[in-house]
Order: sequence, then structure tokens, then C-alpha cells
Amino acid sequence: MYALVDCNNFYVSCERAFDPSLKGRPVIVLSNNDGNAVALSNEAKELGIPFGAPYFSLRGLIAKNGVAVLSSNYSLYGDMSRRVMDVLASSVPEIEIYSIDEAFLFLGGIPGVAAFARDLREQLLRWTGIPVSIGVARSKTLAKAASKIAKRDPGMKGVFMMDEAGAERALGSVMVEDVWGVGRQYQKLLNARGIRTALELRDAPERWVKKNMTVCGLRTVMELRGVPCIPLEEMPEPKKGIVSSRSFGRPVESLSELREAVASYVTRGAEKLRRQRGLARSMIVFIATNRFRTSDPQYSNGIAYEFPVPTSYTPHLIRYGTRMLERIYRPGFRYKKAGVMFPDIAPEGDGQLSLFHPPPGPEKARLMDVVDRLNREMGRDTLRFAAGGMSPSWAMRRSFLSPRYTTRWGELAVAKS
Repeated sequence: MYALVDCNNFYVSCERAFDPSLKGRPVIVLSNNDGNAVALSNEAKELGIPFGAPYFSLRGLIAKNGVAVLSSNYSLYGDMSRRVMDVLASSVPEIEIYSIDEAFLFLGGIPGVAAFARDLREQLLRWTGIPVSIGVARSKTLAKAASKIAKRDPGMKGVFMMDEAGAERALGSVMVEDVWGVGRQYQKLLNARGIRTALELRDAPERWVKKNMTVCGLRTVMELRGVPCIPLEEMPEPKKGIVSSRSFGRPVESLSELREAVASYVTRGAEKLRRQRGLARSMIVFIATNRFRTSDPQYSNGIAYEFPVPTSYTPHLIRYGTRMLERIYRPGFRYKKAGVMFPDIAPEGDGQLSLFHPPPGPEKARLMDVVDRLNREMGRDTLRFAAGGMSPSWAMRRSFLSPRYTTRWGELAVAKS
């Protein structure tokens, strides 16, 4: 048996775990630069607030209904996700972390699976404050469908076990576009053939499915029939490319501020490189103006460079990145965005060496280990590179940011009695 644990309205739930005044109240969480609503509480959804709606278009509705508005607090959400996954990992023999708020569990050898799932849900709520929905079934695809039913049906109380007897009725209530692995194009194809529910897809002829949806589609059908075809991936594959980019909180014109931004993005990208024990073979730096402001002059450009020796040493990457920026920068433009990309990553110890460019010595690797460990344990930017700026005015706008309750000593939650 497999289970899919899905955190309910995750960003909102993280905020509510530390601010009880938000419970029962409509809440929205905004995207970068407080642009769009990317997370909604159930109360906000009932008001008709659509996912992705621009904040400026919601101000009247927000004021009229007392909607709580929050900026994205990624430090908090990332740490709360880690806490949820730690509880899950300590409870089951195998786990696959699927996303920041979802995980597949293998329940082999666990007696009383339904009772175990209910107890696990209560444990997560008690230990982390995060409510979850849990779907249990004989395959990962069925478990994902079961978790959707557990989330939308209050009578399930957050847990739904899809056994063989109830599978037919349950799959009949799941639209085919909600089946894991069915994208928009396959939805159109299936609807054209009259297949609109997961049950109808399960019973579709295998030959037709393989011809029109390839082996991957056939695998989905077999999973819907309760035949496990997708194993758990306990260790996620290292990323083949890393992008570090943000829109600015305000337009940027000066080269000095763009240097700070690029240095900051390089630092973040290098942290991710070292986290997966990778080395960058090359780097791309890009800048762009706001294409939606048609009254402003428009310019965008990028530049790529292949390193003599693959590296993840931040000072070297910052030096390369700022020099690349200087080659593409043009004065007289109001830049909205900059970014850095590492498109070609080699595993540590697998980089091609050079006769003329020695790699960073072991002391530099130790330095980066110390920086990463301190920032991981004491909070991001406890140690930072001055090239990224100390308090940059171009940084992402987050006017409604809540405290980083779990990762900043100065922002710990305070209990009053």
C-alpha cells in the first residue's frame, strides 16, 4: 500500500500555525513582489478570489471582507516543510518527498493501515500545526487521487483509503484532468474520445492507450487498476540545471545595483550547487527591462561563459558573474529583472581539470562548508558576501511579510500568559 500526504493550503497553514488570529478568516499569500495571490485559504476561495489574481485587482474585495494579506515567507515555509517531512520519515519504512507540501509513503509491513493514517494525521497536526489530507491505495496514482477525495470531502476527516470495493465509485468522481500524469493535451485527446473520468480512463482499451498516450499513458492506466508501476524515488535526482533569479522591488538603472543583484543571485545558486554536491561547468547571466511597461525603452540580453575548471566556489563565481554583467549592461534603461543560470552541472570529483587553471584548493572548500553550515543553522545570510549588498533597496518587495518564526532568533514566536 502507498499513501500520499498532502498539506492543506500549505502556505496559509504555515502562517496560521504561528498566528491563531488567522484561523477561520479569509487569508491570501502573495507571490514575489506582492504581485499575485498564489495561496488561498478555504474562506478566501469561498469569496470567489481566483488563484493567481493580481493583488491590485483584489483591494476592494479585501477591504470589504477583512481578508488577511501576507507576503510569501519562503524561509518559514521551507523550514515547516522540513519538519513535516522529518515526522513522516520517522514513521514509515520508505518516503519520497514529491514537493514542498507532498510526500509519497510506502506502507509495507504496517498493520492497520487506515488507523495508522489517521494517527499520523493527528500526530502531524499536534507536532507541526499543519493539517494534511492522506490518500491510501495500492498504487501511487490511486493514492494521489485518494488524497484529492480526502481533501474535498469533509466526511472523510482528512483520510481516505481507496480499497478495491470502493475504487470504482471513487474513480468515477475524479475528472480525468485531475489524474496524476494526465496533462492538458491528453485531457483534450481523452475528452474527444468520450473519456472524462478516471474510471473511464482505467477501463480504456490498452492498445488504444499505448498507441495514443505511449507507454507512460499505459503505465497510468495500469496504476489506476491497482498495479504499481511507479516505484518510490527515495533520493531525488540532482538537478541538471539551476536558475537563481528574482524581479526587483523597483526598477534598477545603475550598474552598481545590478552588480549587487547578480552577486546575490550567484550566491544563492552556488549554495544550491553545493547542496547537491555539484560543480558548475558554465554560467549564464541575463538582465531585462519590464516588457509590460511599453512606454519605457526595452532591452534584454544574456551572456554565457564556460569555466576553465568546474567550480562551486562562490567568490570565483561572483567575480565571473559581475564581469559578464558589465559586458551586457547598457545605461539608460530601467531594469526589472536579472538572473543567473548554471545550465551544465558536473558531480563533485567529476570535473575536467586544466593544466593552466588549477581548481580551488581544499581550504576554499572548507570555507564554503563553514559558510553553508552557519547559514543553515543560524539562518540565511548570517554570513554573507559584501558584493551582494548589506541592505539593498532593489530587493524583492514584501510589504506584508510575517516573522520568520523558526529560522531567526530575533523573530521567534513569543507566548504570553
